Amino acid sequence: QVQLVESGGGLVQAGGSLRLSCGVSGDTSRTYAMGWFRQAPGKEREFVARILWNGGSRYYTDSVKGRFTISRDNAKNTVYLVMNSLKPEETAVYYCAVAVARSGYRNLQSPYAYDFWGQGTQVTVSS
Repeated sequence: QVQLVESGGGLVQAGGSLRLSCGVSGDTSRTYAMGWFRQAPGKEREFVARILWNGGSRYYTDSVKGRFTISRDNAKNTVYLVMNSLKPEETAVYYCAVAVARSGYRNLQSPYAYDFWGQGTQVTVSS
């Protein structure tokens, strides 16, 4: 089992910045990728960014490219999401997730590719 705990959310004005953290504990030996998703009220969970645990390859949804940065600290089993130039429409609960290694293709932009989830952290961007 893997446990994830997000932190760093809060209230920020439009144009501001936040850094989210996601601490991972438990059996992390099979971690393949970690992702950040967000979900606004009444909307589906949306992919934001992901990073491969080994090698560090990153991928972002188009709307956050150039503003958000995902990174990891393997020694601390922590993944970060630095969010700059935040917009009111990015108000949501932000979740981190772990995808474990397994055979076959999967789309790491889909929440169904991930096996373990944190409880989420609220990000509110005021206009």
